[in-house]
Amino acid sequence: MQRSTNRILTTHAGSLPRPDALREAWSRPGVSDAEIDSLLKRAVADIVKEQRDIGLDIPNDGEFGKPMRAAADLAAWGTYIFGRLSGFGPSPSGAAAPDRARPGQPMRIVGERWEQREFADFYAHDAAIPSTASRPACIAPIAYSGEAALRRDLAALKAAATTSGIEEAFVTSIAVGSLEMFCRGQNAHYARAEDFLEGIGKALAVEYRAIVEAGFLLQLDDPGLPDTWDMLDPHPTLEEYKRYAMLRIEALNQALTGIPQDRVRYHICWGSWHGPHTADLPLKDIVDVMLRVKAQAYSVEAGNARHEHEYKIWSSTPLPPGKLLIPGVVSHATNVVEHPELVADRLVNFARIVGRENVIAGTDCGLGGRVHPQIAAAKLRALCEGARLATHQLWR
Repeated sequence: MQRSTNRILTTHAGSLPRPDALREAWSRPGVSDAEIDSLLKRAVADIVKEQRDIGLDIPNDGEFGKPMRAAADLAAWGTYIFGRLSGFGPSPSGAAAPDRARPGQPMRIVGERWEQREFADFYAHDAAIPSTASRPACIAPIAYSGEAALRRDLAALKAAATTSGIEEAFVTSIAVGSLEMFCRGQNAHYARAEDFLEGIGKALAVEYRAIVEAGFLLQLDDPGLPDTWDMLDPHPTLEEYKRYAMLRIEALNQALTGIPQDRVRYHICWGSWHGPHTADLPLKDIVDVMLRVKAQAYSVEAGNARHEHEYKIWSSTPLPPGKLLIPGVVSHATNVVEHPELVADRLVNFARIVGRENVIAGTDCGLGGRVHPQIAAAKLRALCEGARLATHQLWR
């Protein structure tokens, strides 16, 4: 994995705005694989070249192979996986709205956030959080069945990276715990939670290994690590939650067996909807769990009004030797394009604590579906210009 040895390198969190033609094709019933393959190949070539021209050092395919059928489909980063796994289907109990726990019940993911209860009037009049309709349930043994789609995605990125002269690129995949979060605890097959997580991990390991063997960095997307905190009922204590989270991290690490840590980056965030986020679990309360993931780089939110101050925790929580931070220094949470000097200030704050060679500039979360394509491009340009300004300050 590249390091910022003589300048601040740049990357982003993954999702980028899809071209209209690709979204329309994904949403059209009966569209042929050949048409998707052709559109995807051209779209990935274009987005990789665009990232190179903007100045990003470590680009990706924009997650274009993950079907986004509407411009604001915020869940595409995770729901794609249900088209690549067997063992999931409609919930046996139907598509009932999430209920709340009764006394004596074990805590479970209910889908309705505690924040939604605190700001009930706001959420009653704003479609900020995607629908809480029933998610797929596990109804049979889980197995990976998406080899064809994965080969298509990897081949498209390989061709685009070669044409654009890209030295290093990354591919995103959902983490074990976040896949479980999408199911909202609907496991009708495995007897124990540990068995369910192991089944998810064994299936996802197929995708993880294929990405690395194709020569790409593997980025694990795991907003579920901090984000499930706000969806458990009854609400746990912090220590209960950390035990809950560690079980999922252990399953993820098992799925990474045999994959070198220097080929893995790990991304967390607190959800991409535009809401108050007052119930977000502070990074300081979960950073020790995050650092247990067998990855070299950790991508965290650091550019929005709720989490920008958290760079300070690295003064009391040392970054382990050999590890990298990818702080988000531009945000998906606002249409305001960050000034490059602000981006530089944020990067310098991190570099002065953890070392300039251990910082790579990134985004809070994926920009696809969160901001307009023109704004996404402007934010990435601000990211690169801010990294150049920070480099000037840090390598005088």
